[in-house]
Amino acid sequence: MLTKKDHPHHLGHRARLKDRLRKDSRALADYEVLELLLSYANPRQDAKPLAKALLARFGGLRGVYEARQAELSQVDGVGPGLTAFWELWREFLARLGEQVAGERVAVTDAKAVADLARERLSGLCTEEFWVLLLDAANRVLAWERLGRGTVNQAPVYPREVLALALRREAAGIILVHNHPGGDPNPSDKDREVTRQVVMAAHPLGVKVLDHVVIGGRDYFSFRQARLI
Repeated sequence: MLTKKDHPHHLGHRARLKDRLRKDSRALADYEVLELLLSYANPRQDAKPLAKALLARFGGLRGVYEARQAELSQVDGVGPGLTAFWELWREFLARLGEQVAGERVAVTDAKAVADLARERLSGLCTEEFWVLLLDAANRVLAWERLGRGTVNQAPVYPREVLALALRREAAGIILVHNHPGGDPNPSDKDREVTRQVVMAAHPLGVKVLDHVVIGGRDYFSFRQARLI
């Protein structure tokens, strides 16, 4: 049993933080919010120095949240337990955002699509290609990944896209993929794949409403750029 002398000082500090959280969560500083999160990954460690180090390294809470595992691991004090916790936390938030698919919410613009996709795709080290499937009223039927690729491409075939759309009885589809480098501008390959999918979809009565490319916090919309 720990005596008062042996009791780590950070446990008392953490208890006071939790008390402040309950009373007024907005009163906590960014590093204190991060400190409490980190304490659940490693409850025996004083998380305050690590929280401040992460914020200094990545420039803010958003930067820490989107940091890749390899980047996190470069910070002293970050081990496998913390990176696993961080992946779980990211997965939780991504699934929370994706509940829109189950609620049949109407998707009407590229920003709404980007907001849906960003939690899932931002911060990834490789490209992933996803398809948002919509009914005739632009309500979400499904949100599915078609493929994973490398750092600069995610192979996708028009027949796979259309097979998925027909299987789900979708009236419209929106193509979505990410650029890990952060630049959302489409490559020549992106443009060609989009053209092929549009051509293949037309005789089947499926509308390709957009192709949204996620790059960090930015996005590129083929429809807004009048490329569809």
